Amino acid sequence: MRVTSIRAVPISYRVPEGHNVRLGIGRAVKRDAVLVKVETDEGITGWGEAHHGRCPGGIAKLVDTTMSELVLGMDALDTVGVWQRVYRMQLASHGMGYAAAMALSGIDLALWDIRGKAVGWPLYRLLGGASKPIRAYAGGISLGWQEPKSLAEEAAGYVAQGYRAIKLRVGDNPRADIARARAVRARLGDDIEILVDANTGYTLDDVRRVMPAFEELQIGWLEEPFPAYDYRSYQAAAALGTVPLAAGENHFTRFEFTRLIEDRAVKFVQPDLSKTGGVTEAMRIAGMAYAWKLPFNPHTSATGINMTATINVLAAVDEPGYFEGDVARHNPFRDEVGGVPYVLDKDGCVRPSEKPGLGIEVDEAFVRAHPLIDGPCYV
Repeated sequence: MRVTSIRAVPISYRVPEGHNVRLGIGRAVKRDAVLVKVETDEGITGWGEAHHGRCPGGIAKLVDTTMSELVLGMDALDTVGVWQRVYRMQLASHGMGYAAAMALSGIDLALWDIRGKAVGWPLYRLLGGASKPIRAYAGGISLGWQEPKSLAEEAAGYVAQGYRAIKLRVGDNPRADIARARAVRARLGDDIEILVDANTGYTLDDVRRVMPAFEELQIGWLEEPFPAYDYRSYQAAAALGTVPLAAGENHFTRFEFTRLIEDRAVKFVQPDLSKTGGVTEAMRIAGMAYAWKLPFNPHTSATGINMTATINVLAAVDEPGYFEGDVARHNPFRDEVGGVPYVLDKDGCVRPSEKPGLGIEVDEAFVRAHPLIDGPCYV
């Protein structure tokens, strides 16, 4: 089965007023995604999602030109061969670095979708997994920097839906972050796990100031206090308290995860399938994490394609952690690209789809109705 066509489609929508969330990377004003459509000579089509990298038009152009030139004509079932060719020709030498990793991720996801459709199996089964409950937390672009009482009420609403864990956005300033976390803990009690994500907004002094309160509040992890490449600060912060650090959504390929893991500063690894190299590379990273007894907690991206793929992968790894549920009040990329990608059960868990491939059929009319909107998605 040969690849005959590769096409990337950047899509966007404006976040309606009143649904904007403010967090460490800014105020969300629109959402972007890059969908990748791969066609074969046997009539099987696969869809993947490349992270937009805050430049969706650029990522799409890279897929349509350089990546397609490298992959067209290759065996569509040879995901390792495709990955290795793109790595050698585009990532390892004089390439586009992180942009290339994101572009390759979209192609790789689409190829796994094709593999599943070719044999009629869901992705988790192809990967050697089984249908099982995967714990989910309420995350996504939500639970931002609002007033503590309002934040606590929002968190309680997600618990009422069935979530047994939630993730707060911190990285504002230590005093405000502690006040918000205290309000949520007081509202939810001790039985709900609270995680926090600083979106790279902390300094080492900030971590030193928040750590005693976060320990008292039994925070489950402190995610991305620093930029991904600031390995030294991660090592220093790990010695400042007992709240474990989490990172990985902005680390690319197994090679960056090798250092992240071997530094022993981070206790939860969080690759994004649409950034780090797709399913092929995520499974390698999951194996590395398991060798160090670290749970695998992927970051989820913008659309149902990434979300359903992530649940399938979690059902096929040795040490599955949480699935990051997107609880934004308004997200057509989650619900309308190909149908609702998951259902939360009463125990706060999700299960992989039983449909072949990634389990989603993309609505191309929806895609055409959401063309790229230029400009930043956070301001």
